Amino acid sequence: MQSEVMFAGFGGQGILLIGKILAHTAMEEGFEVAWIPSYGPEMRGGTAYCTVVISDSPIGSPIIRNPMHLVAMNRPSLEKFAPTVKPGGVILINSSLIPIRSQRSDVDELIVPVNDIAKELGNIRAANIVALAAFVARSKVVSFDLMKESVKKEFAKKPKFIPLNMEAIEQGKRAATGNE
Repeated sequence: MQSEVMFAGFGGQGILLIGKILAHTAMEEGFEVAWIPSYGPEMRGGTAYCTVVISDSPIGSPIIRNPMHLVAMNRPSLEKFAPTVKPGGVILINSSLIPIRSQRSDVDELIVPVNDIAKELGNIRAANIVALAAFVARSKVVSFDLMKESVKKEFAKKPKFIPLNMEAIEQGKRAATGNE
């Protein structure tokens, strides 16, 4: 079993962070993991992305041209990476910022207004956690409960953000599954 996830959006949307959280969760589950962030001009508002490869056997190459899944936080990311996703994968589209769809009928398209949900929670910066939770709830690439624990660990040094992020996780799950 190998699964590749591409997280992509604007610099500043927490793309690398949610990739790191997914990678840590997969390691906690005992999987082999590669986390490849993209550094460069994205720090100034360009496209930021990272790839997480999760496998039950050693990973031959962490460089992925065709990921199984995509979490697209902005339109340029959807337009650039949606055509590369393998059939049968999940494409999460942040409908708060992306008015279009993937134009793919061979993938599981998950439409979630992650920015709107984060604003309702009182902090737009939680949008990435909403997206991560919705993606994990739908794709099941890692244990949802373990991902929740990884978020708590990530924010352990800033405990005031844990309640917000736990609510962001619940709202993301609800958006992806349609239930509590």
